[in-house]
Amino acid sequence: MATFFGEVVVAPSRAGLDEEEEAREETPEDREIRREIEKKRYRREIDVLWSRAEEPLVCSRFIVAIGRNAAAFLSSFILDSVCWEVVGVVKLWNEWCRTSSTTNVLPTDSFCLFYRLIADPTVLLCQCSCYVAEDQQFQWLEKVFGSMQKKGLQVTILSTCPVADYKTQESTLTLVSPFLKALKTKEFQEQVCCPLLEQPNIVRDLPAA
Repeated sequence: MATFFGEVVVAPSRAGLDEEEEAREETPEDREIRREIEKKRYRREIDVLWSRAEEPLVCSRFIVAIGRNAAAFLSSFILDSVCWEVVGVVKLWNEWCRTSSTTNVLPTDSFCLFYRLIADPTVLLCQCSCYVAEDQQFQWLEKVFGSMQKKGLQVTILSTCPVADYKTQESTLTLVSPFLKALKTKEFQEQVCCPLLEQPNIVRDLPAA
């Protein structure tokens, strides 16, 4: 049980399966396909490649945009200048995201890039528009944050979800969208820039991890 609202808790999940798929009995062909997909995924672990070898990276602020909408927001309002340089990439393989096997730091088919602010190299951005499967999320976090120093590090996550998933006593038809809500940890002492997310709304998948 969560001790405070917004705390990440571990719960059983059947993400990716709808009611019809759960009800349908798995055939031998389905099992074989699933085994082959799992083999490919496990053979291709998540790799984080940096243009510079220094580790751990000295980082004071790390902003992560997860999902196509959040990544597009970064592109339109933050990265649309010469103030940033690409310094790294995440390579992974799953059913919805397949990057190439090249060891180049900047593959052309990458969907997860890291940028460094030229004026202040301790500020990093991550633009992650690819899908990270549930069983890959811990490895993604472990390898990305394993490259960074943790002391004094402030992490900001940007993500989106459909208005239809927002739980409120008001009618979602009358909501002015898009709108912005926030969750924060107890360690974050600064003023938040928008209202806090109300219960019983939650954050899922990689943003929650």
